[in-house]
Amino acid sequence: MSLTLIGSPISPFVRKVNIVLLEKSLEFEIDPVSPFDPPADFRDTSPLGRIPALRHDDFVVNDSSVICRYLDRLAPSPPLYPEDPADCARAEWIEEYADGGLIPVAGPGIFRERVLKPMMQGGEPDEAAVQKVIDEQLPAFWDYLEAQLGQREFFVGDALSIADIAVAAPLVNLRLAGVLPEADRWPQLFAFTRRMHARESFAAVISPVVEMIGKRWLEID
Repeated sequence: MSLTLIGSPISPFVRKVNIVLLEKSLEFEIDPVSPFDPPADFRDTSPLGRIPALRHDDFVVNDSSVICRYLDRLAPSPPLYPEDPADCARAEWIEEYADGGLIPVAGPGIFRERVLKPMMQGGEPDEAAVQKVIDEQLPAFWDYLEAQLGQREFFVGDALSIADIAVAAPLVNLRLAGVLPEADRWPQLFAFTRRMHARESFAAVISPVVEMIGKRWLEID
C-alpha cells in the first residue's frame, strides 16, 4: 500500500490528515504542494485546486474530512470516529466547527496577516485588523469550545477522536501567529492545547514548521 499526502505542512487541513496518518502508524510520503504555486496539472489531482489530497496507490481522495474518514475505514485501529452514532455526530460536528468556523476566521484574519504576508509579500501585518479579530471574533469560538470540552481531557468520550485533532490543528497556526486562548479566561481549552501539542504526533509535525516560520511562535509554560 502506497500513501502520499499532498499539500503544504503550513495548512491546518493538511496537518489534520498528517496527524491522523501518524496516530494510525501508517507509512506515507509527503508531496509538499503549495496552493499558491501548484504544478500545472494539479487540478487533475484536486479538481477544486485545494489541499490536501491523498493518493492511495492509484486512487485519489480529496478534502481533509473525507480523507480522514477514508483513513479511519482503511485502518480502523485506533478508531478516530466513535462507534456510537451520537458520539460520532458530535465528533464530526466539532470537526466542522473548527474547519468551517474557526479556520476561515483565524486563517485570513490572523495567520495570513502576521505570518504569510511578511513571508510571501514582505509587507507588514495590519495589526489593528488582527487585534480586531482577536478581540471581537475569537472569544466566541473559545467560549464555545471551552463549554464543549468541559472538564474532560477529550471533546468526545474518553479517547482521542477527530474532534480533538481538528481543533488542535489550527491552534498550531494561531500559535505561529502569537495567539492562544488565554489561560485565565479559557483554562480548559488552554490546557487542552498544551496537551495536544505535546502529543508525539503533533510534536512531530509542529517542530519543522516552527523552524521554518516560527518567528512569532508562542511558547506554553
